[in-house]
Amino acid sequence: MSSLQRFRRLAGIKCALAAILAIASGLADAQSIVMASTTSTEQSGLFAHLLPAFKKATGIDVRVVALGTGQALDTARRGDADVVFVHDQAAEETFVAEGHGLKRYPVMYNDFVLIGPRGDPANVKGSDIVAALRSISAANAPFISRGDKSGTHAAELRFWAEAGLADNKGSGYKACGCGMGPALNMAAASGAYVLADRGTWLNFKNRADLAVLVEGDRRLFNQYGVIVVNPAKHPHVKAQEAQKFVDWVVSPAGQQAIASYRIGGEPLFFPNAGR
Repeated sequence: MSSLQRFRRLAGIKCALAAILAIASGLADAQSIVMASTTSTEQSGLFAHLLPAFKKATGIDVRVVALGTGQALDTARRGDADVVFVHDQAAEETFVAEGHGLKRYPVMYNDFVLIGPRGDPANVKGSDIVAALRSISAANAPFISRGDKSGTHAAELRFWAEAGLADNKGSGYKACGCGMGPALNMAAASGAYVLADRGTWLNFKNRADLAVLVEGDRRLFNQYGVIVVNPAKHPHVKAQEAQKFVDWVVSPAGQQAIASYRIGGEPLFFPNAGR
């Protein structure tokens, strides 16, 4: 074999190997998706429980970008996620109506709770979130707001508005522009009130003197939904793989995985797909 023939043969082998590696890389890439979700689903520990079960069932990895719901939806609008898993139904329905998402599926729910110092200096304890916020404002009690356009922040602003206090929340009101865990840490350190989702609260370890003071109000209901990002807007979106996640999480297997996630025997989320 001449030197030229050997060179051509080696070049051919290298090209074939490069093609195989490119195909393998593409296949590997196809078996992963990006999910823009809320800090509550991440910091509650749900995804650490849920996503390994999904990968076992489908072979698909999920990389979670945990943000406030508003930021998660904005990430998807830019085409930087394949699927969103969030909890602000009005914003989710707008996202779909504007053509950014294919369809919204309800997945699960829990509730919001008002957390505060056990001594309850503003005297808010009970089951009426609107009355509690009025007491906090009147007392100028310290209150930590997420202030991050998250689903929790959106709910909090609705409650202030219902209390007639959208522009008068008291001098103790402070927005941190942060996730649920950091907001709870700030409340624990300063003896402040804070609205939280129950899932993150149950998984929160640094409670100091904090306790649940307001719960049970029907307005505190907290629904989560999942949406595949529209590939017509962003052709690179892995819609088929994202749909596999949606189909799994609303299936009996996915719903059972959600129901089985508990801390201290207490469920953090309640599956309600298709209801």
